[in-house]
Amino acid sequence: MIGAAHLAALPDDALVVNIGRGATLDTEALTREVGTGRLRAALDVTDPEPLPAGHPLWSAPGVLITPHVAGGSAAFVPAAKELPAEQARRYLTGRALLKVISR
Repeated sequence: MIGAAHLAALPDDALVVNIGRGATLDTEALTREVGTGRLRAALDVTDPEPLPAGHPLWSAPGVLITPHVAGGSAAFVPAAKELPAEQARRYLTGRALLKVISR
């Protein structure tokens, strides 16, 4: 649905967000745009999914890729509320953040 022409029409430094379906967004076109630094992206889904190790999106500037996971349990909502609050407390007091993923 969103291809090279759509991405080219976006203003410089636009943030492209995909949290729906990976195939909604042309991965090759996005990779070209973020590779130049013209666009940024936040991706919860990719095409293909999972994104292969070594794919250029993993190291592209301005790209944030989060794990595509569901929260279908009674424990999810309390944890989803507590973790951001705890992270904020830790950040404000200079303590190490939880669940940090390094490349």
